[in-house]
Amino acid sequence: MIKAYFVGISTEYEGEDIEVRYAIFKDEELITKKTVFQEYVKPAVVNQNALVTLLKELKDYINDEITVIMNDPALNELLRGVSQTKNADVLKTLKYTRGKIGKFSSLTVKDISQDKPELAKWNEILQP
Repeated sequence: MIKAYFVGISTEYEGEDIEVRYAIFKDEELITKKTVFQEYVKPAVVNQNALVTLLKELKDYINDEITVIMNDPALNELLRGVSQTKNADVLKTLKYTRGKIGKFSSLTVKDISQDKPELAKWNEILQP
């Protein structure tokens, strides 16, 4: 089983790069941990962009059971289809993100924002 943790970090200033951090584990053993800088995207789609970046890294495990762990209730609502957003950029990126997720045979996205012990673990794992 594959477990992947990720976060997208935007900067305070428009036009600056975003930071994407992720860590991938297979059966509790660290496979890879990276920090990647990407071109600026609007803050509303930073975590979707980070998720797509992670999915590209996970393409070698497309047929494995994968759990992606994040700290983003808004993205969780978007992926579940219960968000009320009308933001065109968010919806356009969401369509692309869902397409990428659909290529995986068994991928679960889990939001841990309400689970303090898991949140602490997520935070520790993604420290630079």
